[in-house]
Amino acid sequence: MADTLKRLPKLPVERALKVIAGRWKPVILYYIFSGPRRLSELKRMMPEITQKVLIQQLREMEEHGLVRREIFAEVPARVEYTATALGLELEPVLLALCRWGQRHAEALNETPDLADCIVKPRQIAA
Repeated sequence: MADTLKRLPKLPVERALKVIAGRWKPVILYYIFSGPRRLSELKRMMPEITQKVLIQQLREMEEHGLVRREIFAEVPARVEYTATALGLELEPVLLALCRWGQRHAEALNETPDLADCIVKPRQIAA
């Protein structure tokens, strides 16, 4: 992690933007905020992302302390990704960005296909 921290900017706002920068990190966090997700589950939720990029983005967020990867000792092995406490602190920030994006689309009359900003909690099978 020390190498990563050396590469991060010193200005806090620039640092924050760099940690969540990219097309997919905010989207991945958006889905992980509602509960643990398996890699295959995230891939289904984001069909446009390649598995290689998804794994790369998850590793970067794990390195920055936003996401935790848990490997379960099962056959076959099960891996779940969850937001850490530090990662969960970004939820109101990303929600604010989502709401701003909705207002922006409304201002430009581009709202017909916008998704909702709130992820529905996962249904846990009994």
